Amino acid sequence: MHAKIDSVRVAATHDGPAPVVLLAVDDRDDVVPIFVGGEEALAIARGMDATDIGRPLTHDLLLDVMEELGGRVEKVVVSRVEDKTYIADLHLETPRGETVVDARPSDCLALAARTNVPIEMTEAVFESGRSDPAEFDEFDDVREVTDYP
Repeated sequence: MHAKIDSVRVAATHDGPAPVVLLAVDDRDDVVPIFVGGEEALAIARGMDATDIGRPLTHDLLLDVMEELGGRVEKVVVSRVEDKTYIADLHLETPRGETVVDARPSDCLALAARTNVPIEMTEAVFESGRSDPAEFDEFDDVREVTDYP
């Protein structure tokens, strides 16, 4: 299933901020929320906005190194859920051919946001995590509640 980053939001809770990336899937009304860390949420938002803060941050550096070595990101896939943890795969094209690297969804989404590569999700992941987007309407955009950029 083709997905896209709908938004990056954060809720204030008694335990502190709860950042969440909402993934929308083509032709579906529900979203899949993936809770991430605060820094990861900002990295994804910076990628979506193409924010340049001068020196490269980790995801920008990774892309620069990959490019220098002749590789590139082809797509990211949120492939499964294990013990309530989302698992993602980073699909790369390298001079030695195609390869798939296990990665955290937040890192994959930060890279996808910077490169505009396709984001895919399995049907099983969608079905196990789908939520009504209205559940997140009261969550603030991460850009509004942090020292963004």
